[in-house]
Amino acid sequence: MSGAQPSKSRSRRRAAPGAGLRLLLVLLTTAGAVLAGWYAWIQETQSVKLRVGAPARRLHVPVGANADSIGRDLQAMGLTRHALLFRVLARSRGVSGKLKAGEYSLQGPLTLGQVLDMLVRGEVVRRLITVPEGRTEAEIADIVKGQGLDRAAFLEAAADTSLIRDLDPEARDLEGYLFPDTYDLPQTPDAPRALVHRMVQRFRAVVGPQLGAIRETGLTIRQVVTLASIVELETGRPEERSRVAAVFLNRLHKGMLLQTDPSIIYALKKAGRWDGDIRWADLKLDSPYNTYLHAGLPPGPIGCPGRESILAVIEPAPTKELYFVSRNDGTHEFNETLAAHNRAVDRYQRRRAAS
Repeated sequence: MSGAQPSKSRSRRRAAPGAGLRLLLVLLTTAGAVLAGWYAWIQETQSVKLRVGAPARRLHVPVGANADSIGRDLQAMGLTRHALLFRVLARSRGVSGKLKAGEYSLQGPLTLGQVLDMLVRGEVVRRLITVPEGRTEAEIADIVKGQGLDRAAFLEAAADTSLIRDLDPEARDLEGYLFPDTYDLPQTPDAPRALVHRMVQRFRAVVGPQLGAIRETGLTIRQVVTLASIVELETGRPEERSRVAAVFLNRLHKGMLLQTDPSIIYALKKAGRWDGDIRWADLKLDSPYNTYLHAGLPPGPIGCPGRESILAVIEPAPTKELYFVSRNDGTHEFNETLAAHNRAVDRYQRRRAAS
């Protein structure tokens, strides 16, 4: 009996390698099935559900958003079935903390990996914002709002007078210093402030080369910009700007009231009373911007002038004219005497009103 037992033990040891091979094959088969399933799941869920030719979808990523919240947004938009996958993908690539806020345009067949890359690179939507000459801060804020930017954030940034303090220590806001132009701006949460900074930089680029000429006029930069904002609103004809500037400068030198309608309109806007018409009662409005009551320039700019209006104030036409009146065709008649001016008013305004 004792001699047969070792033989059985050796038999069992010889059978063990075959059982191990079968176990390995089972494990490999199972792993293959799991990997195949995982790969199929990745292929199914990683594709962002956008048809070729379908309109772009906008993804808004606020400041402080993480991969979890972005994944939920993508799922809510119907662009992925599983929000978790976006978070896993971001963590596996080590970019969870590198996702940039802003507005993104998603179009065409995309994968979550491609969306993730867009957010890491900050490929946000860019907008062209055009600000016409003569607009006030509030009107520019409305333009900004119309382009999808935060109006309140823009006005808050426009209250930062440190941007212009070296040129205008008296500035209480950036009225007059937000240079009108077309700006290409990325659609990010910081876009309103970035726009304000760029507009002031543009103003500096235009006015900087004229600082010597401004000193020779005897006017401060604030006075130049204030008068230029009036000139901008008084005429749309480039060839008239230097003459309009000369009229107002001549009036200032003689101590005459400027009596300019754009200043009344600005005063009415600040009082919340502007309805599109100036009435006789409005000429008595108690406002420092009312140039029918108060001598000299208004206390500050009444809009943001362009380059040509600024240059017109620096280099006014060599004329003694003190008056001008609209011909109702976009042009004006200029005169040196009140008698000639009254005749022009009768010719272009009173007779027109009577008809």
